[in-house]
Amino acid sequence: MLVSIDLNCDLGEGCGNDDELMKNISSANIACGFHAGDAGMMKRTVELALENNVAIGAHPGYDDRGNFGRIEKNLSREDLVEIVSIQVNSLAAISRTLGAKLNHVKPHGSLYNRSARDIETAAAIAEAIKLIDPNLILFGLSGSHSITEAERIGLITASEVFADRTYINNGSLTPRSEPDALIKATEDSIEQVLNMVKYGRVRTTNKIMIPIIAETICIHGDGENAVEFARSINKALSENGFSIENP
Repeated sequence: MLVSIDLNCDLGEGCGNDDELMKNISSANIACGFHAGDAGMMKRTVELALENNVAIGAHPGYDDRGNFGRIEKNLSREDLVEIVSIQVNSLAAISRTLGAKLNHVKPHGSLYNRSARDIETAAAIAEAIKLIDPNLILFGLSGSHSITEAERIGLITASEVFADRTYINNGSLTPRSEPDALIKATEDSIEQVLNMVKYGRVRTTNKIMIPIIAETICIHGDGENAVEFARSINKALSENGFSIENP
């Protein structure tokens, strides 16, 4: 019997590989204009998702295009709700004009990382999503505040794991400032993914196996080997009895 798993990718960020990536995934997290993208790019990416039967999700980040949304900002709860709402509503409106609707929301970059460890940020993001549409799924780091705060207010969640990032012992992603933060070899990525989805565990940079819940797997669209990873991981999952399906 096939077991379903979601394979998601951050798209609409102007990396030039969306067409190929979209063929190998089941969910697209589309940049909403703050850290990357614009209205035209959002429209093209939604159209591409529809052509490939890929679920459409919003990928809101800090308003910081110069740093690709990877510099943390100290914002009030009200400001967090506002920036998430603006971005998600923007993509939702574009999707509606094309006869599509949003399936999920996944914060981007430093906003994602902060919501994983900071309960107030996680709560603000969850609040914004529920106000927009309580049926939207929140994609958040497995085992983090992002998941627990969304579930606390009744949102559906998908615990996310990463195919191209390493982990530290507390279950967080290794900071990008560290030399071993990124997985660069396809075989290492496949090994990590299969460990997570088959056995519910991941090896940390300290060579310790820790438990993890894997409901959706992320590949960063701006990664050097993004297309190769997407193709190879899709194939490896299929060969190991998994059906690639959105949540």
